[in-house]
Amino acid sequence: MAKRSEKNNWKKKRRQEYLEKKEFRYYIFCEGQATEPFYFQGFKQYIEDNPIYRDMVLIEIEPCQAETMRVIGKAEEYVRKNKLERGQIWCVYDKDSFPASDFNGVALRAEQLNQQNPDIQYHAAWSNECIEIWFILHFANYTSNNHRSEYVKFLNDKFQKLGIGKYEKNMKNIFDILFENGNPRLAIRYAKSIIKNGSGKTPTEIAPGTKVYELAEELAKYLPEKIKIKFIR
Repeated sequence: MAKRSEKNNWKKKRRQEYLEKKEFRYYIFCEGQATEPFYFQGFKQYIEDNPIYRDMVLIEIEPCQAETMRVIGKAEEYVRKNKLERGQIWCVYDKDSFPASDFNGVALRAEQLNQQNPDIQYHAAWSNECIEIWFILHFANYTSNNHRSEYVKFLNDKFQKLGIGKYEKNMKNIFDILFENGNPRLAIRYAKSIIKNGSGKTPTEIAPGTKVYELAEELAKYLPEKIKIKFIR
């Protein structure tokens, strides 16, 4: 038993030393189990392959399989359990059919938490009504407030024209597909424009709309130069 305890303590010490090396820390909590985590896994992989930043940037992706307010609840629990002292906490979630009070509540809760500790900052990377609107913006300035089935249809048609095949919710290479065939920089511009036009409105009232661009823009800073220029200049 003593040996197991010593081993666990050694692992904790090694992990602490590993974390201390990381100057920039991102903890991403995704409502979904596959689509969003696979997309952000693309950023993580390219950043970890970048010799300039791989030892400076920590990205941890947590699929929550939970809706809206439960996502930020799980994020808070993770921060407490792991005794995080600094870092950026990103909650990635969709509107879907969840109540407006819950959808808007995540951003409000994040604002409350950010007043408690300036070193742990929460961000609400919401999509109304789903992550697919962010994907679509890589190909068009889409502003029609349609059901998510229409967003999937748009992507299906676009992917087939590109010879990619059918769009699937759990495509492991979704980051590369969007990066290679779409225009991430335009997607960011379109998303910013939508949010600007919705100034003063709640997330529920901005439809379609997404703030996933904020996290994409943040992580793009650490991508290899040949990929970064596709996101930001």
